[in-house]
Amino acid sequence: MTVAAPDPREVREASLEELSRLGLPLPPAQFPLVWEPGDGIDLRPTGEIEARIAVLHLILARCFGMPPQAAMSWLLGSHLVEMVTPPEWQFVMGGKGDHRSFVLHHDALFALAWVLGLSKQLDPTLAVDERLVERLPHIAGGETFPHWRSRILTAPQHPADAAALLDLHYCLDWAYLETERDGRRAPGLVDANAIGQRRWALEWAVILRGPYHDEPPGWEEVDLST
Repeated sequence: MTVAAPDPREVREASLEELSRLGLPLPPAQFPLVWEPGDGIDLRPTGEIEARIAVLHLILARCFGMPPQAAMSWLLGSHLVEMVTPPEWQFVMGGKGDHRSFVLHHDALFALAWVLGLSKQLDPTLAVDERLVERLPHIAGGETFPHWRSRILTAPQHPADAAALLDLHYCLDWAYLETERDGRRAPGLVDANAIGQRRWALEWAVILRGPYHDEPPGWEEVDLST
């Protein structure tokens, strides 16, 4: 359900305070807000986010040796074939594409798990929670997507909290890239790639509604250029 977005300037102020606390550079004064006063926010349907988590988890299994036929069998048994994007399909079935970029999706999956309450924190200084795998589909054991959904207890974040974390990662993405360009060490245990992946997931999961927002993008349509 769409709710009123929090004041974007107050959220941005909190994001900049967090960057300062981490010792990161601050974006320029003209750095755009993620949403405008009066906009609405929502999360994608829980089932859609669950499906994206399952597909990303399957892709990671392929990255680490799962045979293509086994991956295809799991997708068919889970009724998730239509949720796989064309680039993902080429990788799952033929191993085509940038293997490293698909491995990086581990952090996007982590962010989506946080959105659904399957992970309690999304701290930019901490790596992915190693216990997260216990809350994901047991693909190697043959657990299908419907069975997984029936055993987990999701508790989606409030849209305002997810939007605030999106704004933070929008700023963090700029700050981490700037830090790397300057040859400095980033705080904590993750790098700019991980922050970018987490931002990607949040940009996709949080739906912004207002006169300056287009329809929610597909997974491959998320724009991280700004």
